[in-house]
Amino acid sequence: MYFCSVNSHFKLHIDKEFNNFCDQKLLLALSGGLDSRVLLDLLHQNNISFSVAHCNFDLRADASEKDTVFCASLCEQHKIPFYTKKFETKQFADHNKISIQMAARDLRYAWFNELKSEYEFSHILTGHHLDDQLETFLINLGRGTGLKGLRGISTDTILRPLLPFSKDEIEGYANDKGLNWSEDASNAKDDYLRNHIRHHVVPQWKASNENLLQQVAHTFENISLAQEALKGVLDAFKQKNFIAKKQGTSIAIEALKELKPAAYYLHALFFPYGFGNLPDLSSLLEAQSGKQLISQSHRLIRDREVLLLSPITNSADSDEIFWTPNADLLTPVKLTLEKNRSPDPDTAILNTTLLKYPLILRKYRKGDYFYPAGMQGKKKMSKFFKDQKFSLLDKENQWLLCSEQEIVWVIGQRVDARFIGNSETNNLLILKIH
Repeated sequence: MYFCSVNSHFKLHIDKEFNNFCDQKLLLALSGGLDSRVLLDLLHQNNISFSVAHCNFDLRADASEKDTVFCASLCEQHKIPFYTKKFETKQFADHNKISIQMAARDLRYAWFNELKSEYEFSHILTGHHLDDQLETFLINLGRGTGLKGLRGISTDTILRPLLPFSKDEIEGYANDKGLNWSEDASNAKDDYLRNHIRHHVVPQWKASNENLLQQVAHTFENISLAQEALKGVLDAFKQKNFIAKKQGTSIAIEALKELKPAAYYLHALFFPYGFGNLPDLSSLLEAQSGKQLISQSHRLIRDREVLLLSPITNSADSDEIFWTPNADLLTPVKLTLEKNRSPDPDTAILNTTLLKYPLILRKYRKGDYFYPAGMQGKKKMSKFFKDQKFSLLDKENQWLLCSEQEIVWVIGQRVDARFIGNSETNNLLILKIH
């Protein structure tokens, strides 16, 4: 009974929801448990080509090894390409100070993505089903999630062809076909929140409403539609107001203030960059220029009438870079040696006899000053930056070319008058920044 209905529904579902599903290069995540075992059989029954990846998390001693052997023999029987990897999950969890479940998840998906990249798989398939989605919905509901979390299990990067099916349907299919699978003993325990919900909350809910899963599936569909509609609004706003600049992305504060309700939009726009504290985001809109928020991946800086969003890079530039200009410089800025004079901000025409080699490239330091060409006397770099309306990011990324301790060129901005070469200079050094 279940075999025919599940198989026919499966065919209709993949034809409707997944474009050219049968023509893709697919990788199935196979644990050996009921759900992924049934998905393997459905793919095989429908002559869909795929490969299998199996994770051995080494958490259940001999049982973990038996699962690996079971999955390997299953793939050998059906002539399915098989990949497996053993992880030191406990050590990874301890080192990163995370739970075993989070460690297993991180290790699993990192490896899947490695396989996807190396062997050019188009999609990764998992055996998550409707009951899993309901459990995820309840877990996220307790965490105060947004609409995206309430959708349950996201399908943005990984395909889950069993989402329309209940656990009962999947188990019925397996029994009808006489399939064997491995049981993870930890699933019977109530140590984890998901297991407690699975064993106690969902069964009582189902008992009080026989149409629960069908109604839940309809709710998920409505939430997904609402999420897609809001995504369209957010994408349109970002396309118009997130302006790419040299040092990051500029967002007009006035445009942000016009968004209603502000709390929703601020969270939706900036949470993907690691900014989830709404009071901090709201305060930044009213803060003085130079105030900033820092997440694990990005910085968000108030700069006059805009916010500047920029990624945090792991590789810090050297404090000082020594260079003798007998060849072009390629990093951290690209400077080329020129023969023709072309006085513009991107070019410095210098009197080489006044320079002391090696020249030094460095960033701004407190107390720096120079003698800007075209002006009388010296000027503090901090005042020059202010007059030029440099943002905090602009200041941090501005390179200075120095002769010993003296600034020769604020690269791409202004040459120091003391080192300028002219038509009467015999030995010129002409540099151009690209």
